[in-house]
Amino acid sequence: MAVVRQRRQLNLRLPLPESDRCPRFPLPLPPGVATASAGNSSAAAAAITCTDLDKLHVLGHGNGGTVYKVRHKRTDKIYALKVVHGESDSTLRRQVFREMEILRRTDSPCIVQCYGVFEKPSGDIAMVMEYMDAGTLETLLQKNGTFSEQELANIAAQILKGLSYLHAHKIIHRDIKPSNLLVNSNMQVKISDFGVSKIMCRSLDACNSYVGTCAYMSPERFDPETYGGNYNGYAGDIWSLGLTLLELYLGHFPFLQPGQRPDWATLMCAICFGDPPSLPDGVSEEFRSFIECCLQKESSTRWTASQLLNHPFLAKDPRSD
Repeated sequence: MAVVRQRRQLNLRLPLPESDRCPRFPLPLPPGVATASAGNSSAAAAAITCTDLDKLHVLGHGNGGTVYKVRHKRTDKIYALKVVHGESDSTLRRQVFREMEILRRTDSPCIVQCYGVFEKPSGDIAMVMEYMDAGTLETLLQKNGTFSEQELANIAAQILKGLSYLHAHKIIHRDIKPSNLLVNSNMQVKISDFGVSKIMCRSLDACNSYVGTCAYMSPERFDPETYGGNYNGYAGDIWSLGLTLLELYLGHFPFLQPGQRPDWATLMCAICFGDPPSLPDGVSEEFRSFIECCLQKESSTRWTASQLLNHPFLAKDPRSD
């Protein structure tokens, strides 16, 4: 009840400053997928070809692909090259095409940029992406340890700006977690990995399929009849954000004890039938309230991204406006 009263008192329904920004011109897709012509704002980026890039080293592997750090031969600009191998299964390739479709629609400083897409003769699909030199929030957590409230306020504000932009353009990410949030040396945080995202073409579209990482799924993703309310999918990203911030503060996934191995059935029962995880004693009331607003089990009572952008917790970030 305290959360509901606070939301009514604040009356938070301000427009997103970035929501009226026009998407960047559509990127070229691999042959046979779609066609696109070059626009003035992205002509230089669209001109990047595979032969323009020198591979420096591997940034990571996983899910049928490899990410490389690459340098443009003429400009010396550094990019990340995401390559999905040609022998990958059809599900993974569909996810790649979905990610390309999402990135063609987006233009936000809080979402990782894609500068070009091409298909190699081998069948590999390559995406030239913005390079984030500090890795992900997951790697920072493993390397440097937990984050302070002030740091999390800054991180939360940036993620919420990205989510507000996506939701305003009827895009649901569906896989917000520390490993999908890229960071650079200036502590800019950008949302990445749209392989399981969904574009809501119609207002009545359902979004209860079992995609994404189940540990970060909201209760209505498992049981829409019980927790769905006016379920449209956007609230699921907010639940995942709440778990992400908790993990960065606690140092371990909130539904598990430190060092405990995840089990799908156990996690599903904890999410659906247990109480939402909470913060320990000693945190500020603003932080506790913010997490409670994110982790309301009933999706209709969960705060939206635009509402959370005006939550008092974000004022802990000295760079907040």
